Amino acid sequence: MVLEYAYLNDPAKSKELLSVTAAMDLAKRALEGITVSIIGEVSDLSDNPRYKAVYFTLADERSALPCLMWRSAFDKLGVQLKSGMKVEVHGRFSLYSAKGRMQFDVRSLSLAGEGLLRAQVAQLATKLKAQGLMDEARKLSLPAMPKEIALVTSPRGKAVHDVLRTLRRRFPLARVLLFGVGVEGKEAAEGLIRALKAAEQSAAEVVLLVRGGGSYEDLMPFNDEKLALTIASLTKPVITGIGHEPDTSIADMVASLRASTPTAAAEAAAPHIQDLQRELSSLAARIETGLSRHLHLGAQSIRAFERSSVFNQKNYITSRQVLNLEQTALRLERAIPTGLTRAESVLSKTSQRLHDLLSYILRESRHVLEQKQHTLAHRGRSLTDIFGVDLTTAAARLESLSPHAVISRGYALGYDEKGNLLKTIEQVSANDQISITLSDGTIEARVINTSQRS
Repeated sequence: MVLEYAYLNDPAKSKELLSVTAAMDLAKRALEGITVSIIGEVSDLSDNPRYKAVYFTLADERSALPCLMWRSAFDKLGVQLKSGMKVEVHGRFSLYSAKGRMQFDVRSLSLAGEGLLRAQVAQLATKLKAQGLMDEARKLSLPAMPKEIALVTSPRGKAVHDVLRTLRRRFPLARVLLFGVGVEGKEAAEGLIRALKAAEQSAAEVVLLVRGGGSYEDLMPFNDEKLALTIASLTKPVITGIGHEPDTSIADMVASLRASTPTAAAEAAAPHIQDLQRELSSLAARIETGLSRHLHLGAQSIRAFERSSVFNQKNYITSRQVLNLEQTALRLERAIPTGLTRAESVLSKTSQRLHDLLSYILRESRHVLEQKQHTLAHRGRSLTDIFGVDLTTAAARLESLSPHAVISRGYALGYDEKGNLLKTIEQVSANDQISITLSDGTIEARVINTSQRS
């Protein structure tokens, strides 16, 4: 194929015919000699790690330019390129002759405008996150029904009216303290810091930090590092409502709660009065139901008591005790005579055994003495000579001192209830139970009276 090409600078050669390849080579040499810097917005990004280059399109309102940047140079930038970013590139045009495609060979690239700002904000967010300012554990909980609410915003913007209207509708009981401050420009961040510190000193229980929508550049005061540190240091929870979705500022990240708009921030700060009314009505209904059930059960208990034997049988309470007393008295009546009879029998047997033992001792003593006396008589001596006393007479005297010998002569022995021998009238009193032992048995008696021997 032959292409007729007109040399603009050489009219003599304007009718010379060139091949397509020659024409493309001519254009390639002309383009590759042009080195420029271009600003535009990234689109159609193709960043495949397996490719030797990164491909994207740089565009503005009217035109689009295909671009490439070799992988080795792109990786050194440390930039996460995304579609929609505004960038500045420097390089030269290049022409791929085989396909007749022109592209821009990027030698250097840097973020520009909003893209640069977003990169700076992302870097600050990473730093503050590493310091723990965005941890959920350190964020303060919101009061359920705040009596006073601090509002930090521009007094002339739309946001202040949205917040006040929302609070008046939802929770008119709250008192709003307005801290008016500029929210845009270079001095806005310092003003916001002063306003937050003033709100910290007030009686407010929660702080609203809000502003209306705007460009990313307009919202930059809320991405200030000192402002973020101030929010994190407050002892009162901060609710942010900055701009509109999907923008998220540094202030949003460190606040106790992030709301999407100023209106949403006001809704999060206070409950709806209708919700409170419904909750109170539900609580009142539960209390009423509980009291009614309690009263019903109480009435049933009272009716059950009314029907019980306690209130219908006059002797119900004392009858069981009386019966127990009667049974106990009956057992005592049976037990005392039986016990006394048993004790009398034991005493009688013991007395008899004692009498028999003494009799045996006396008999054996006489027998031994007689034997000794007989033995001594053969030897020409008597027991009287040895002991200096007549042993027969002593034995007779010992037998006369035996209690049984005394009793047999008409005397008696008296014992108290514990079995102690009575030696004096001071050991007993009137109505005491005593036992009297005679030669042929025992008498159980009660003391009627005592009298001292004159």
